[in-house]
Amino acid sequence: MAQRRKDKNTRQILKMPLSTDTKPVRASEQLVALLQLAHSGELAASYAYAGHAASVRDPQERRRIEEIRAEELDHRARVRAMLDALGVEPEARRERKMRRIGKTIGAFCRVGGWFGPMYGAARLERKNIYEYERAAAFAATAGLHQFVDDLIDMSELEWEHERYFREKSESHWLWRAFPKWPAPEPKHTIRERIAGSTT
Repeated sequence: MAQRRKDKNTRQILKMPLSTDTKPVRASEQLVALLQLAHSGELAASYAYAGHAASVRDPQERRRIEEIRAEELDHRARVRAMLDALGVEPEARRERKMRRIGKTIGAFCRVGGWFGPMYGAARLERKNIYEYERAAAFAATAGLHQFVDDLIDMSELEWEHERYFREKSESHWLWRAFPKWPAPEPKHTIRERIAGSTT
């Protein structure tokens, strides 16, 4: 029950406007929640992308998905370093849950055809852009400026991931039949929004 309540609170954090006037102590708490979410999410992504890479036939696609997987694992390591610096542990229950989810998605990729994994990855990466962007804003508000550039960099990399998978999905005829989402604003605007939200 407590975990469910915490997950709900984290989802509410992600719905808040970036310009919300948050007190430093509260911003620090919200940052921790997002870092714990990202840490376990990157674990799921690593398993999912291992299955995804193994499922594609095109060697260039396989190499790019493997590169993206490596970048997600790097994000996980960088987020863990931030949690360590804050004296906070990852959430063990969420880690176990996301490991199971990632393995399930990875297995699905091997049997789910080409389009489904590409489309699903694009949608997930779109969400990740915003999660890291929000985390950077909270870090700045909390006075944890040593984390801000790193978090913006991760948001920008997620932007690249979303673009890759979205463009792949758009090239398939099934794209016309599936729900769309707004394309992210230009990558350079991430840093501009963070600066604007903390001045």
